[in-house]
Amino acid sequence: MAARTTTALDEFERRYRDVAARIADVGYIRSGSVIERLTKCGTPTCRCHTDPERRHGPYWQWTAKVAGKTVTRSLTPDEAARYQEWIANDRRLRTLIDEMRTIATEATELTLRQEPKV
Repeated sequence: MAARTTTALDEFERRYRDVAARIADVGYIRSGSVIERLTKCGTPTCRCHTDPERRHGPYWQWTAKVAGKTVTRSLTPDEAARYQEWIANDRRLRTLIDEMRTIATEATELTLRQEPKV
């Protein structure tokens, strides 16, 4: 293998290990989404039916697919904040894995181009 190729592969390896190290710092992960809901109640004369600014809430909910089914859970405001952090961590992890795949693709393509044809 040429020195130039070795240097390039060394750089891919360094970048790959750097991303792997950042993965170790991600923290807990959770899939899904958190939403804040303002709702109308069942009392027809309540203020929430005439003024959208005076709806009840906010109520926090987490929703995700679990074993192929949509699951929804009510959350406290503190739980909502934690879930949002975990979901952000999950998105960060997915981004880092995509970055690793990109680096690995470049490195493996370079390696295959440099191997002698049989």
